[in-house]
Amino acid sequence: MVWVGGVDGCRGGWFRVLRDTTSGELAFGLFQRAENLLEAPPIPSVLALDMPIGLPEAGGRSCDRLARVCLGSDRRNSVFPAPIRSALDASSHEQASEITQAIDGRRVSAQAWGLFPKIRQVDTWLRTCDLAGQRAWEAHPELSFWAWNEGCSMSHAKKTPSGREQRLRLAEAWLGPELLLRARGSWKRSELADDDILDAVANLWTAHRIGEGTAQVLPDPPPMDAVGLPMRIVY
Repeated sequence: MVWVGGVDGCRGGWFRVLRDTTSGELAFGLFQRAENLLEAPPIPSVLALDMPIGLPEAGGRSCDRLARVCLGSDRRNSVFPAPIRSALDASSHEQASEITQAIDGRRVSAQAWGLFPKIRQVDTWLRTCDLAGQRAWEAHPELSFWAWNEGCSMSHAKKTPSGREQRLRLAEAWLGPELLLRARGSWKRSELADDDILDAVANLWTAHRIGEGTAQVLPDPPPMDAVGLPMRIVY
């Protein structure tokens, strides 16, 4: 059996959906720490997750800019700027903004600051775990949905009823009916939202493409950051 997986960060930690590429069997899990994603069986050969991998010293990443171009005006704002590396270990939102403004002339939004703890987790995990460095790839759900939908961005935001149905239609056409019910299990909505599940499924779709060797990379070839991590988004 060959398993591949898609991951999305959520209030409860990290939601992982795996699929056996031979049988089509699915497996779902909710984990507190990023390092748990490659510890709990079944262990995937590819893991596509929605979190920046590879951080710039200054300025933005070309992969983020290219992803926004693909997504167009409707969904481009879903691609947040990756933090500069020197701001990653800031102890407060204000400190992160001061560091970033001194180098880049911009501040860190509250929404972007909310992602810093998970970005730190992933960065530490990839730098200290060889297996993670080999198997974890950065994906973005909206870019995955864009490619899945034949190069058309989702026309409604993911947290709206119309946006939920638009994404669920693609997911269930591939993975079968009552997908959200099967994926949720006993987890509460306060720790795992429907859009978290669908984002993980979109990344699973990309993980399949990575495993098959048909995925596209932005940019190709990708630049490496100062610690040797690739700055790329795959779809």
